[in-house]
Amino acid sequence: MSRYLDTIAALATPVGTSAIALVRVSGPDSARLVTDIFGEAPAPRLARHADYRDRQGLVLDDVLFTFFAGPASYTGEDSLEISCHGNPYIAQRLVEDLLSRGCRSAEPGEFTQRAFLQGQIDLAQAEAVMDLIHARSERALTAANRQLRGALGKQMTGLIDELLIALARVEAYIDFPDEDLPPEDRKVVETQIANVLRGTDRLLATSHYGDVLRHGIKTVIIGEPNAGKSSLLNRLVGKERAIVSPEPGTTRDFIEEVINLGPHCFRLIDTAGLNPKPGTIEELGIGKTYEIAAEADFFLIVLDATSPTPLFDSRLSGLFSPDRVIVVINKIDQPGSPANLNFLPHARSVAVSAKTGLGLGDLRSALIGLADGLAPHMGDEAVAINARHAHALNQAKGDLASAQLKLAENAASELLASDLRGALAALGEISGRVDNERMLDALFANFCIGK
Repeated sequence: MSRYLDTIAALATPVGTSAIALVRVSGPDSARLVTDIFGEAPAPRLARHADYRDRQGLVLDDVLFTFFAGPASYTGEDSLEISCHGNPYIAQRLVEDLLSRGCRSAEPGEFTQRAFLQGQIDLAQAEAVMDLIHARSERALTAANRQLRGALGKQMTGLIDELLIALARVEAYIDFPDEDLPPEDRKVVETQIANVLRGTDRLLATSHYGDVLRHGIKTVIIGEPNAGKSSLLNRLVGKERAIVSPEPGTTRDFIEEVINLGPHCFRLIDTAGLNPKPGTIEELGIGKTYEIAAEADFFLIVLDATSPTPLFDSRLSGLFSPDRVIVVINKIDQPGSPANLNFLPHARSVAVSAKTGLGLGDLRSALIGLADGLAPHMGDEAVAINARHAHALNQAKGDLASAQLKLAENAASELLASDLRGALAALGEISGRVDNERMLDALFANFCIGK
């Protein structure tokens, strides 16, 4: 951990020409650098305008700089932020000069990692920083902000505190081997474990929603060849993303585009038409359709209003639950017999013309309505956990279930305490109450440099 005694520097804004670029510095030499570069004593939290002079006295740029005295800074250390003109050459010269003055180049995520190590934020909040940077919808942004403000940490603290009380009650009897938990204490411990298990299950229920927020709602467009799937994709995306042709089977592979509708982000996937007599290449595309459908959140089932309603393979129809499907009756601008509107009668149904755009507003509203139902109902402190959180919660759940079994069997207090300690360790990994340097390094390596 000695590298955290260094003073680090990095460009915090994207590389490229812009109005302003920001260079960040954090570590024990930050105050000295203010004096060396700008010739004045550091005044905390006061933005100052000055010339930035390199070690040879050459003016590199006129800048705004702000010194933050620890612990009242993002990292909890003395820090310096320098805003310069957004010429990549200028920003690079500033960083090179800082390195020549004894700074070290920051590693990816090292500023946020230092904030965690200094106790400014917990580990769940550190992960929320990354979620905030990559949020692609209003819901994702709201969830990231809520987690950044400690919503998940508060819930974890409540579960850990209750588990600690249960463990303390059990461990009180370990030093007295002739004594065992009396029935009344076992009942209290049983209730406390059950409470923690309920809280764990409640958080685990948000796992899929967290994945949807971070990556978008996987919405697969399904239908027969020439039903208008690609035309529908182009309409929703707002550009000619997929090739449209009167010839059936134009789409041989899937095409994916991301759009925002209301507060939600959707990953629209146009798939190969389900031709009952496909050619060799077309058959490969249909195989991909089945693979993608198995992982879908929603389906847009496109039916041709001028043709009979098709029969879908059981591998697909088994996935078509009403809360995941919108039946899109396409080509309503053309004369012909309407499709069977009783297809999946309990699912939402929208009539459209992908060619003219008629009914597209209704389809967008239906998609938003379907997506609104994905959010778990957890009140104002709702969170959406990630895969790492889910893994730790499942570990804790296993230990808690084992503890319940030992209670039922009147097992020795030592065995019960071992399970409770395992559950505590697993829950502690979520907020960062563990000393696991390898895990922390791996997690923060996914951050960008300068953050």
